[in-house]
Amino acid sequence: MSAEDPADPAEQNSASPTPGAPAARATRNGRRSKGTLASIAAELGVSRTTVSNAYNRPDQLSPELRERILAQAEAQGYPGPDPMARSLRMRRVGAVGVLFTEQLSFAFEDPASVDFLAGLSEECGRRGDSLLVIPASSSECATSLDDAPQGPSPSESDPRQLIRQAVVDSFVVYSVAEDDPFLQAVLERGLPTVICDQPTEVGEVPFVGIDDREAIKPAVRHLTELGHRKVGVLSVRLSRQRNDGLVDAERLAGARHHVQRSRVEGALEALAEAGVDAADVPIIERHLNDPHNNYDAARELLTSHPELTAVVCTTDTQALGVLRYARDHGIRVPEDLSVTGFDGIEMARHVGVTTVIQPNRDKGRAAGAALAGGDPRVMLSTEFLPGRTTGAPREAS
Repeated sequence: MSAEDPADPAEQNSASPTPGAPAARATRNGRRSKGTLASIAAELGVSRTTVSNAYNRPDQLSPELRERILAQAEAQGYPGPDPMARSLRMRRVGAVGVLFTEQLSFAFEDPASVDFLAGLSEECGRRGDSLLVIPASSSECATSLDDAPQGPSPSESDPRQLIRQAVVDSFVVYSVAEDDPFLQAVLERGLPTVICDQPTEVGEVPFVGIDDREAIKPAVRHLTELGHRKVGVLSVRLSRQRNDGLVDAERLAGARHHVQRSRVEGALEALAEAGVDAADVPIIERHLNDPHNNYDAARELLTSHPELTAVVCTTDTQALGVLRYARDHGIRVPEDLSVTGFDGIEMARHVGVTTVIQPNRDKGRAAGAALAGGDPRVMLSTEFLPGRTTGAPREAS
C-alpha cells in the first residue's frame, strides 16, 4: 500500500477481487455487501491508489477519470473512505473548537456572537475546516465549577472535560475571564489557539480584539456635550462570580472580565472629563445578557435613580432592554431619557440606537486568519454612530 492509499476499514479481512469480479459480493447472510476501494479498482482496471485519489487528492486525476470512479463507487454503494480512519492517519480532523463560556443557545441568539461566528466560519471554510462550538459554561452558565451538577460521567463532574476531550485541531477562545478554568484547559491542550476580546495578554497566544476602553468614550462624550451630567451605566457581568445588582468600586476594581471592565472604566473616564465624579455614577450589572435581564436591569437602575437623564449601556442588547422598559413606563426617548449602546448590531441600528460599531464579522475573519499563521495581534477599529436615542437632557431642553 502506498502512502497515498488510505486504509479503509470496509476492506479489512476481505479478499481482493480479481478483474471482472461482480461490483458487490454476497455475504454469509445472503445480503449484498458494499463496495470497497479494491472492488472499484478491479471493476475499472485501475489501482486502489487511483481510486483513493478520487476522494483525497482529486487534483491528481483528470475530471473524466474521477467522475468514472465516483459513478462506480455510487453504483457499488461505497460511501467513501472512513473519515475517522483518515483523521487518525493524517492526525488532523479539520475542525476548530470555539469556546463559549455561555449557554450553547447564546452563540446562535446573541447578534454580536452570530456575526463573529459568521466571519470565523467564512475564513475557516476557505481551508475546509468546520467549527465545533463548545459551550464550556459549567453546566449551562453555572458561575463556578463548584456550581456544576455532580454526575457519573467525567464531563458532568468536571465540565472542563469538554475541552480535554474535544476532537479538534485548534481553538478559538471567545471572550472569557482571565481566571476562567476552561481557558486553562485549552492552553493545556497545546494546540494552536487564538483569543478574541479577552483576556488581552496570555503569553504569546495570538489575540484579536478592540480597545474597549477608548471605543466607548465617543458615545459618552456625545452625551456630555449634549449637557448630560446625571448618567447611569448598565454592564454585563464583570467576573465569573455572579452579581445581579449594584457595582461598587471594589467590584469594578477586581473585575476579571476585561471587556466589560474596560468599557465601564472608559465611560467613567469620559464622564470625569466633564466633571462628573465616578461616585455619582450608578452602575448596575447583570450576569446574563438576555432580554429578561436587560429589561430588569433597566428597571432597577431607573426606579432607584429616577433623576437620571441618560443611560450608557455596554451592549446594544442592553440598550434595547432600556428602550423596552422606557416604552412600557411612559418614558420618552430621547426627550426624557437618552440611551447609548455598544456593538452596532443590526436590530439596534434599525431602531436608531446611538451606538459604537465594532466589526464583529471582521473579528471572526481575523481570528481564522491568525489560526492559519496570520498577524498574531490584531486590534480592529470601531466607529461611533449617533442615532435617534440621544438628545439634550430634559432640564436643559
